[in-house]
Amino acid sequence: MTVTDAQVRLIMKERTNGKTQEQAAVKANVRSRKTVQKYEQLGQIPSELKQPRTHRTRLDPFEADWAELEKKLEEAPELEAKALFEWLCEREGAKYQEGQLRTLQRHISNWRALHRSQLLSLDQVHQPGEVLQTDGTCMNELKITIQQGTFEHIVIHSVLPYSNWEWGRVVQSESLLAIRLGLQSTLIRLGYVPQVHQTDNTTAATHKLGLDGRHKSLQERGFNEEYLQLLAHYGLEARTIHKASPNENGDVEASNGGFKRAVEQHLLLRGSREFTSIAAYETFLFGIMEKRNAGRQQKLAEEVAVMKPLLVTPWPHMRELNVRVGSNGILRVGANGYTVPSGLKGKRVSVRIYEWQIEVWYANQRVETLPRLTGNHHYHINYRHVIDTLLRKPGGFRNYRYFEDMFPQEAFRQAWEALKAYLPPRKADMVYLRILKQAALGLETDVTQALTLLLSTKTTWDDNTVAELVQQPAHRIIPDLIPQVVNLSIYDQLLQPEACYATN
Repeated sequence: MTVTDAQVRLIMKERTNGKTQEQAAVKANVRSRKTVQKYEQLGQIPSELKQPRTHRTRLDPFEADWAELEKKLEEAPELEAKALFEWLCEREGAKYQEGQLRTLQRHISNWRALHRSQLLSLDQVHQPGEVLQTDGTCMNELKITIQQGTFEHIVIHSVLPYSNWEWGRVVQSESLLAIRLGLQSTLIRLGYVPQVHQTDNTTAATHKLGLDGRHKSLQERGFNEEYLQLLAHYGLEARTIHKASPNENGDVEASNGGFKRAVEQHLLLRGSREFTSIAAYETFLFGIMEKRNAGRQQKLAEEVAVMKPLLVTPWPHMRELNVRVGSNGILRVGANGYTVPSGLKGKRVSVRIYEWQIEVWYANQRVETLPRLTGNHHYHINYRHVIDTLLRKPGGFRNYRYFEDMFPQEAFRQAWEALKAYLPPRKADMVYLRILKQAALGLETDVTQALTLLLSTKTTWDDNTVAELVQQPAHRIIPDLIPQVVNLSIYDQLLQPEACYATN
């Protein structure tokens, strides 16, 4: 029978107290008196009797080839076990079976542990009020929806490493504008300013990353001038982690994971991942951050005591550019393009860039508010801005560079395909463009409903037919309402119990 250290210790205790071997065995739940006798004679507990095993219990299938495998690992330590196993199988034929891959993986893992040095994470001593770490963390895995639409987003997350106090803002990219929004919101919420603002070394928004600077070191290319101006405004020192050293930003990285887990739990309790707006979703996140910060107030007080109070006014949460509208009616903001009303062709307009939208201003009037595009070489083409030009130059419709954007809904494309089936090409284009003009002048939904109805019929139709349907007044049946008579005596019944209570 196998016994444990605890059982043997109990046996020895019982024997010291004068119990017989049989009594000690019963007390320790040991079946045989001989077991008690054995450990009395040995004077050791079971764990002390175990000897380390120095022999293999089964043959090593890779023993014959291990020297060659080890040589390859020394020459190229990044080689993976699966690649080496496939190489062996190709060379040795049927000598090795697929189920032996796991054995080779253990061999190589042990070899790396014994023969390769690795970069260790160095635990840091954090000084209160010294550093604010900022990082962008992707939240797409939470599957948030805004008005039933998938909402892809990032949270610019800032953390004080000493107290773990945190704050953040919802953004769509890790751009300089997003970092400005996140940093300023954090400082305003905190009310104080630390000494240093630290980001990771891959944050493109904080570096000059032109074509001639992408391969330069941080010391060579320096910080983005606008970013340095922002930090100087608040009296902050810029700092980044060293290359390939994410552990230096470990506090905010760890907090990213904890924050997302907390959001996931609150979403489960909420029972829905749907929000009416970005503002509503952000309010939900603010509540979670407030709860997480509630237990950090003692250490936060130590940080605040050595920080400078926030006295300066924040920068606007937008950038303003002066841009000339091209002859094609497109203004370019960064590497992306947006159409604007054709009257602005060739004019210089002011563009106010916010995190989620841009505003186009001309002659001190806001002309357009458009969703802000991220990335490069994307275009926001509004058919309403170009429809007049297309009607005057219908021959350019089919080869128009942004032809696909001329079909705002699937019903419009189906309508154009149907028109092409029974009208000459130029006539079909003209009819469709007139229909698109109706959508631009009125309600796009009304034209969509008219097209859907016409597509369900087998008759021929044109833009005049669509116009008649759109202008036709809807026949609504207004139900007769029964007049409601209010019996005021029911209020006396509500007062009776209160009167009775007062009398008693």
